[in-house]
Amino acid sequence: MTDEVPARGSILGKLVPARYVLALLGSIGMAIVYGLKVNLSVAMVAMLNHTAIKAQGGGGGHGSVTLSNVSQVSLVEECNPPGGASNVTAKVEGGPFVWSEPLQGTLLSCYFWGYLVSQIPLAHVAENFSAKWVMLFSVAINVVCTLLTPVFTKLHYGGLILMRVLEGVGGGASFPAMHVMIASWAPPTERMVMSTIIYVGTSAGTALSILLAGMCSSLWEWESVFYVMGSLSCIWMVLWIILVQDNPNKQRFISLEERQMITSSLGTEQKTEHHPSVPWGKVFTSVPFWAILIAHTCSNFGWYMFLIEIPFYMKQVLKFNVASNAALSALPYFPMIIFSICLGKLLDSLQAKGKITTTVARKTATSICTLIPGVCLLVLCYIGCRHYEAVSIMSVGIVAMGSMFSGFLSNHIDIAPNFAGTLVALTNTAATLPGIVVPLFVGFVTKGNQNIGAWRIIFGVTIVLFALEFLVFVFLGSGSEQPWNKAGTPKDPEAKDEKTPLKELPTKP
Repeated sequence: MTDEVPARGSILGKLVPARYVLALLGSIGMAIVYGLKVNLSVAMVAMLNHTAIKAQGGGGGHGSVTLSNVSQVSLVEECNPPGGASNVTAKVEGGPFVWSEPLQGTLLSCYFWGYLVSQIPLAHVAENFSAKWVMLFSVAINVVCTLLTPVFTKLHYGGLILMRVLEGVGGGASFPAMHVMIASWAPPTERMVMSTIIYVGTSAGTALSILLAGMCSSLWEWESVFYVMGSLSCIWMVLWIILVQDNPNKQRFISLEERQMITSSLGTEQKTEHHPSVPWGKVFTSVPFWAILIAHTCSNFGWYMFLIEIPFYMKQVLKFNVASNAALSALPYFPMIIFSICLGKLLDSLQAKGKITTTVARKTATSICTLIPGVCLLVLCYIGCRHYEAVSIMSVGIVAMGSMFSGFLSNHIDIAPNFAGTLVALTNTAATLPGIVVPLFVGFVTKGNQNIGAWRIIFGVTIVLFALEFLVFVFLGSGSEQPWNKAGTPKDPEAKDEKTPLKELPTKP
């Protein structure tokens, strides 16, 4: 049986490929989820009464990047502000909340509580029911909670914790849902570029959120950060409901030629409603799966180091003021988007021409996102107080990390497209832990020791994890479909084995 909906060979379907409408809206959806995830870090500087907190002995720690301008210790290797500028920032002590630094840390990290518990169950829903509606839920709950954040925060900080945990629950659904959508929509020879377009939204959302939240909090009250960003996100939900479907067979706004091209390349012309159960034992004994999980976890440690802690390093050690810090922190993410898409397109093109295999493509991209950032961190260990040289090095590292979207982060779809949502839920759950560990680790190392020497230790640990990621994935990773991907499905005597190249992906039953 097939649930195919008649295609409308309309101008929309012929001029704009439906699969790239999905990719664009998916990218915007990921941008919304990640933008609403990080906006509290920026808004908190305007929410806090810094003078009262400092009077209570709360200043000088690592509760938040935005509070790093308060330092009570002597730096062993102290840098002067760039250009001799003053490091005195604009007055920010007018916020209404007096939250201790441990509480601030809880408010910033509680998002991950919901994120950890939601991924695996919502991946099951996406695979067995509808990835489209799971992704809509992911964005919708983030939008609703963002709009309600000012009201609940004013009632009690427990209300803010509740909103952040619920946002984390929604955020946990985003990667599994989009992995399932990619597995259903992306022709094998376009899989890397479509994955990259979708997942660079995480970087775009982060950068735009930093800039927009900073602008709103400086022009208006802190509440505007949540009202403006939440309201703008509502437009996406309407477009997603109308223009996106779970697979090409359900899509009305698609040309007959595009539908046939996608379904024939994926073997889904006669898609059944049955979805095989996850072969848990075979998953957890799969070497390629463990290669992805280790790479994902190690990479996220480095990613959160660049995303969360490098701005703190710029503020605390290099003495950039808040305005310069925000602008310079957001800047690398825009060239990162261009680099990521171009790399994905290049690797897809080489694969389509038979120049490289999927395995080589994934390992090449993963090597770029480990070796170059690792070298950049090594240079930072010894570059000292050369401010703009340090910023340039950090920017190169951040841009290079964009290759992860064409590397291990899309590899789940290669080894088991039937269970792509579940696999990314498993690896992303493990990879969430660095988001909790990194701030605690940096705070522990730099407490009472806020100098370049302490940051060499931090960068050194990150370099070791990058090296581990590189070695594990290069030696153990694979781009071939695994035999357990067909577990629980009717056997096809003509089906190809796991050694089949991705560009000749076996037909799904």
